[in-house]
Amino acid sequence: MFGAIIGDIVGSKYEFAPIKTKDFPLFSEGCSFTDDTVMTCAVAEGIMNGGGTDDFIDAFKKYGRMYPDAGYGGRFMRWLFSDTREPIGSFGNGAAMRVAPCAWMMDCGFMMRTGLMPIAGRELAERSIAVTHDHPEGIKGGMAVADAIFLARYWFGGCHGEFEKGVADDPAECKRRIRDYINHAYGYNLSLPLDRIRPTYRFDVTCQGSVPEAIRCFLESEDFEDAIRNAASLGGDSDTQAAIAASIAQAAYGIPDDIAAEALSYLPTPLRDVLERWDDFYRERDVPPLFVVHRPLGR
Repeated sequence: MFGAIIGDIVGSKYEFAPIKTKDFPLFSEGCSFTDDTVMTCAVAEGIMNGGGTDDFIDAFKKYGRMYPDAGYGGRFMRWLFSDTREPIGSFGNGAAMRVAPCAWMMDCGFMMRTGLMPIAGRELAERSIAVTHDHPEGIKGGMAVADAIFLARYWFGGCHGEFEKGVADDPAECKRRIRDYINHAYGYNLSLPLDRIRPTYRFDVTCQGSVPEAIRCFLESEDFEDAIRNAASLGGDSDTQAAIAASIAQAAYGIPDDIAAEALSYLPTPLRDVLERWDDFYRERDVPPLFVVHRPLGR
């Protein structure tokens, strides 16, 4: 979850001032948290409150109204400040940027035992998406990101089933398995290199026009920071795409201490409180802590 927040903060400066280079200061004047951070925290709050449909809706409206100027899309903004609790039919990439907490609820042990993706955790992710973004492309984009985060936890964390070989010591193979699964399950073409995407890529807030590219930013990365730089350098919806790429990168690489500390300084007390409570929530469930800097254990 914290990876998504860091990506959002770094990418925020370039959302409306696009760049086509990876050479930029990671944190600088003009960086701030946006709706991506607020809604990611809201998803975590919804999970901690029970993970039901009403829990997510209540959390979205609570934190959205707490930070009304965070940069929401027009349709979502109207939903936030209305009395309606019905979804808005959106296929915007807001479905994908906020889903990271759900991916950390998906059980690696289930896949080790059965060879199948975790059913309960995926249902949780889809519920968190569909309460607003119930268009098929919105659900598809959000679920693709949730699955990519989970698979990064699984493969980079050294998990494997009884008849599988662990591949944690082979990052290229881990990424190949993630790429092949997302391509097969969702039909996203993740084979086009960033050097071919970048020159003509433009701002796009749809899931179908931004999620595959954001996942590719992780697949071409060397470490956590590099995934964020890849995403910002596309010159698109940089905060959201960096949030997506970094949420996967956290699961694969962990987050360096210095980057974590710098990002925390951008967050107001209520959002930091969510992070702290989420960390406790995870510790109670014997999973890696929020501020992980080593390779995740994949539990």
